Amino acid sequence: ERKAREAAEKGLRLLGITEHAPAMPGSCASIYFRNLKVVPRRQYGIEVMLGAELNILNYEGKVDLEPDVMEKLDLNIASLHPPCIRPGTCAQNTAALVRAVENPLIHIIGHPDDGRYPVDYDTLAAAAAEHGVLLEVNNHSLEPGSFRMNARENDLKMLECCMKYGTYIILDSDAHWCAGIGRHDCSLALVEEAGFPEDHIANTSVELYKRFIHGPAASGGGF
Repeated sequence: ERKAREAAEKGLRLLGITEHAPAMPGSCASIYFRNLKVVPRRQYGIEVMLGAELNILNYEGKVDLEPDVMEKLDLNIASLHPPCIRPGTCAQNTAALVRAVENPLIHIIGHPDDGRYPVDYDTLAAAAAEHGVLLEVNNHSLEPGSFRMNARENDLKMLECCMKYGTYIILDSDAHWCAGIGRHDCSLALVEEAGFPEDHIANTSVELYKRFIHGPAASGGGF
């Protein structure tokens, strides 16, 4: 509720909230995600979409929630996190992300800019364009002192490949506290520097965003 109020006060029309899925130490169990159906999807005059930031568990792209849970969530992000999968070779990391992209229940690849996981951005951008999956430009990755390695350089490479294939991206605050909601200062500066087309940034409008997010809230359905 506090997050929705903060988003409304900042003028957002839609707020996405994705807690870390169960394989992340200290995070939510599967039952948490199963019970999201009870949360109102409209609060303080804005729409709220609730989902999961899934952990990719192996180089075959396996994630840590059951498909029957994922299909009932409003959105699903898949990411590589050190507590859940060790960094592999560039080929292994790329294969893990591409297999996640091929999963029809996954909408967004989270922070693919983390240099601890080298990635072939040409292959990733091509796959994301083919399957209609968004690649995230993560504001937190670009902030001073971020623990993610070489994010700026990697994002510039990724954006170049996205322009090559017509891949859509999403700007994400990655806010872990209410004050960070809606913060895109670093990511906006980067996409402007890269000359990335605004019409390929999915969250420039609710309508464009919902073309890519096919969960219950996007379709007008429910649990």
